Amino acid sequence: MTAAGNPPAFAGRLPYVRLGVTLAVLAAAGGVAAAHRDTLDSGTDRLAAADGEWLLLACLAAVGTWVCAAVAQQGAVAERLPRGRLVAAQFAAGAANHLLPAGAGAAVVNLRFLTRCGLSVRRSATALAVKAAVGGIVRCVLGVVLLAASPGTVRLSVPLPRTPVLWPVLAGTVVLAVAFAARLGPALGRALVDVRDVHRRGARAGALWGGSVAFALLHAGVVLAVVRAIGLGLPASRVVVAYLVAAGAAALLPTPGGLGSLDAALALALTAAGAPGPDAVAAVLGYRLLTGWLPMLPGLLVLALLARRKAV
Repeated sequence: MTAAGNPPAFAGRLPYVRLGVTLAVLAAAGGVAAAHRDTLDSGTDRLAAADGEWLLLACLAAVGTWVCAAVAQQGAVAERLPRGRLVAAQFAAGAANHLLPAGAGAAVVNLRFLTRCGLSVRRSATALAVKAAVGGIVRCVLGVVLLAASPGTVRLSVPLPRTPVLWPVLAGTVVLAVAFAARLGPALGRALVDVRDVHRRGARAGALWGGSVAFALLHAGVVLAVVRAIGLGLPASRVVVAYLVAAGAAALLPTPGGLGSLDAALALALTAAGAPGPDAVAAVLGYRLLTGWLPMLPGLLVLALLARRKAV
């Protein structure tokens, strides 16, 4: 038996399970894209004609997410981290996150950065677990608060997708929930203990929670600014809730940077919030462009520079 209580044979097969689910999700996303080619073309046209000022605001919000990620990471450790390199590491981690599944790219970069700053591997890993746990709690709480404040924010009678190619996505969610339930229990327990320790330091707790809240809201702000740029008049509360729900759903599927899973979930959530199909696709494309595709090359260059200077 492994330390987590799982048979060694199952632990050995787990990477193949992850790979299989990843390929299934990406194949499903490709099938959806092929089946809705006209909608994608129309969404691309809408984005090309978007308002430049709103897109600039979306860019500023995207830049702010890296700063907020750095603030939250600082809040998860007691030691003071070098600010400039910390922000640069978050920028580089975002680029690496689009190359490896399930947030592995960002985790590796941040783990290397924290260990280079003098933390042990165990403390670095638990600091990342604390940050991830708080981020998940924040998204959940924000979604519940917004739903309670605006009961009509979403349609409660949204039917399940009838497109057969989407069913592998739903099946993958169930497989992951079953496969990782036993393994996540001890890790979450250790994270909760570390969260309690962090709360003994007021400044660090404020940075951890404040940075996590701002991180989630700024990502939602990117989506909202893109929605406004394409002229879609959805209420802000609906857009924010749509992002929070989509981000939570995409976190269950181990695709690189949420590619495919986040795109499909966000498009579906915006459609459920009242956006026409082409507008929802345009909003997702704009969000993905500003938070993933455009920063990827500069982020990888920053990652190479940090590695050359032995900062990661």
